[in-house]
Amino acid sequence: MTAKTHAQTSLSRGLDVLIAIARNGQTTVAELADELGLATSTAYRYVRTLRDYGLIEESQGVYLPGWRLMEISGQHLMHTRLAELGGDHLKTLTYQTSETAVLAVRAGSHAICLRQTVSPHTERHAFRINELLPLYAGAGQRVLLAHAPRPIVQIVTAGMIPHTLNTPDADQLDGLLTATRRDGFAVTRGEYQPGAVAVAVPVFAAGELACSLTLAGPSSRCESNKWLQRAKRLLTSDASRLGAELDS
Repeated sequence: MTAKTHAQTSLSRGLDVLIAIARNGQTTVAELADELGLATSTAYRYVRTLRDYGLIEESQGVYLPGWRLMEISGQHLMHTRLAELGGDHLKTLTYQTSETAVLAVRAGSHAICLRQTVSPHTERHAFRINELLPLYAGAGQRVLLAHAPRPIVQIVTAGMIPHTLNTPDADQLDGLLTATRRDGFAVTRGEYQPGAVAVAVPVFAAGELACSLTLAGPSSRCESNKWLQRAKRLLTSDASRLGAELDS
């Protein structure tokens, strides 16, 4: 076998492994080896390379699509539609509150700021468009994690690092996610950006979580119960409308 032929064969096998993981949603090395007719050691070698590139992720021996794979897969079509439809909702939320409004989506074990409108105030909190964010710190991110598959939660829990003094730890996370699912919203204070207060709600379309909507600002303006209740009310209303638009 020539070096060129060997490289082509290796690439084909690697793509077969990647396609199998994308198709199955989650699988083990043993299952991949059996499905593709590979030696377990060979399957593991491909899995390790794909994991290093962020195309797949691992949780206790189970492999599932990573954030890079999800971004280059068909999910970008939903993200494009979310960005188009969500823009007006974000503008309205910022107009109503004068604070930053964020639409975030989950990509593997991370969140991505897909679209936002920034507060007109000099003192404000915002992300960068397409910024990769931790799922365990921040209101919008927590809403996404609360409705993520269990293997994703396990991956996130295993890799948690503190971003501020208020970032929750692994022991606190499970209770926070339970509360987020129960209450239908999340409120955070300085978990990812010091001094930030954020409120977020989920947006559902076709029975699945599509994204989160968040309002965020500095504690000097957004700490009061009155502000938090109004933000939650506005977000819930817009989330319902955006979900209906996605379903239509």
